[in-house]
Amino acid sequence: MPNYRRLRVPGATYFFTVNLAEDGDTALVEHIDLLREAYRVTAAEHPIDCRAMVILPDHIHAVWALPPGDADFSRRWQKIKARFTHASGLRGARSRSMVEKREAGLWQRRFWEHLIRDSAEEARAIAYCLMDPVRHGYVKEASDWPFSTIHRDLRAKVGGSPTLRAVAYGGRFAHLPIVRDVTASRPAAPPGPPSTAPPSSPPRSQPLQ
Repeated sequence: MPNYRRLRVPGATYFFTVNLAEDGDTALVEHIDLLREAYRVTAAEHPIDCRAMVILPDHIHAVWALPPGDADFSRRWQKIKARFTHASGLRGARSRSMVEKREAGLWQRRFWEHLIRDSAEEARAIAYCLMDPVRHGYVKEASDWPFSTIHRDLRAKVGGSPTLRAVAYGGRFAHLPIVRDVTASRPAAPPGPPSTAPPSSPPRSQPLQ
């Protein structure tokens, strides 16, 4: 196995891809409330400035900025994954080694992170997150996917104006700049679950190019 070393920069902004072990699994959206709670508790313990996040059936993309002096994103993801696994009781296919190590086999052991170096790269990473459901063919407009921080950002942008709400949710939100919540102590959770189950999952996204 390659000796992969993560680039840890305190207070930096990162793009993440976190996958379930099995392609096509739908556990993340079927149990979205458990995932939200795992995120909420973890972010209360270890603050996260969530610039963007999208939950697909078998993977997560996120853009996080960490507090000054803090580079421990691995602990955050470890706790989110462990809490979701414990709460859901789900298990994946497990090797003998995984059974001996008491691993549930639900998630891929590793996750992918990319250090964001400037505002232009951050904007591309946020756009990648928000457009992922469209790339997978789940929806035609990013705002149609319920498990995305795009709804938080649209609410912050349009405020109480019914005209702007109509324009935003009519699919023309792309012309509106993304408004992010920079209050690390008040992390944003993904929006609520849909009323119907999603279609079977297409192949998951590749990391940000």
